[in-house]
Amino acid sequence: MMTIDTTDMCSHLQKRLFGEDGDYHPLWLAMQDDPELTAVVRSRQLHVYRNGKKILVLAGKSAPKIIREDHLDQLLKR
Repeated sequence: MMTIDTTDMCSHLQKRLFGEDGDYHPLWLAMQDDPELTAVVRSRQLHVYRNGKKILVLAGKSAPKIIREDHLDQLLKR
């Protein structure tokens, strides 16, 4: 189970990620079961890494930034 420090996370991002009806919630659920993933809050955004390489940056109000192609991207396009 992945845990992250949400102290400095944007409130909009928290709603999108952790809210049952949030558009990032399916992504958060998939991240829980993937041991290769880590995530860190930087500049109020969530930076997601697979095996130490950044793959994705999630923000509260702006669109997600896909850094590297990953199967998690498909969850964003729904």
